[in-house]
Amino acid sequence: MQTRVAVIGIIVENRSSVSSLNMLLSEYADYIIGRMGVPYGKKNINIISVAVDAPADVINALSGKIGRLEGVYAKTAYGNL
Repeated sequence: MQTRVAVIGIIVENRSSVSSLNMLLSEYADYIIGRMGVPYGKKNINIISVAVDAPADVINALSGKIGRLEGVYAKTAYGNL
């Protein structure tokens, strides 16, 4: 199956959703290349970038599940590979 490289940008405004977010990321761990999280105390949010290499339907499923968490927002950027 052909895979694509993408970055999922995540903003977490509701800290109570962090455990659900981490469970989702663990569920898709086989596809994750790496992740970086930056707490932004001034705005009381967390900014997370997740690099993935997966089939497009898997990336869309993960991004959609993340976006359905309360107070969590996600956007995906795909590479042309």
